[in-house]
Amino acid sequence: MPKITTLLFDCDNTLVLSESLAFEACAELANEILSSRDIPDRYTGPQLLSEFVGQNFRGMMVSLKAKYKYEMSDAELETYVTREEDQVIKKLKEKLQPCAGVDKELQKLDQEKKYELAVVSSSALRRVRASIEKVGQDKYFPYDWVFSAATSLEKPTSKPDPAIYLHAMKTLNKTAEECVAVEDSKSGATAAFRAKIKTIGYTGSYEPEEQEKMKKVLVDAGCAVMMNDWSEFEGCLEKIEKGEV
Repeated sequence: MPKITTLLFDCDNTLVLSESLAFEACAELANEILSSRDIPDRYTGPQLLSEFVGQNFRGMMVSLKAKYKYEMSDAELETYVTREEDQVIKKLKEKLQPCAGVDKELQKLDQEKKYELAVVSSSALRRVRASIEKVGQDKYFPYDWVFSAATSLEKPTSKPDPAIYLHAMKTLNKTAEECVAVEDSKSGATAAFRAKIKTIGYTGSYEPEEQEKMKKVLVDAGCAVMMNDWSEFEGCLEKIEKGEV
């Protein structure tokens, strides 16, 4: 069994409770786009979240464009991407909270110094850094160990594309066998699975009635082991290290 040396954490709704705040801002912009195209449909934050969870804003805009079959130039898309980033960061700085129980685990990992810790997200780097700084988690992750599919790659993409995981491992000089990822969405779990990384699926950020459904979604997407609460993290990691999953 290769030794696990590195833990790769998704950010949104895995480390911090950011998705509902972010999707509030996304919905405002998505509705503005639909309105400007005379498309009568409108989204609330939760509707957008259930349809596009785990995708970054750029990926969402591409999906919306395909769904409603309208045109959008690259320049217009970039304008919206920048505006979305600004609006989301403003909301996060006002209201963001950490996921329940995660700080205790990060503190423990930091004290033990057994693993190296990195963040691997679909969201823009500015947003990810603003998020972990707001809740005081930035002290656990070296500045250059925060990776974004929207910013860190030559060609911006979004999970479920595994590119950001492959890039992070290459940058950190790690193999998939020595890494474990933690993901809460289908697209994130799929990205890690495609990068051949054993993944812990986390359902604690979902409403109680959603958790059972998401457990199945994450297992189907390739998660090796599931946790509903961060207090289960150590046990999940142990199962992977012992080769039980």
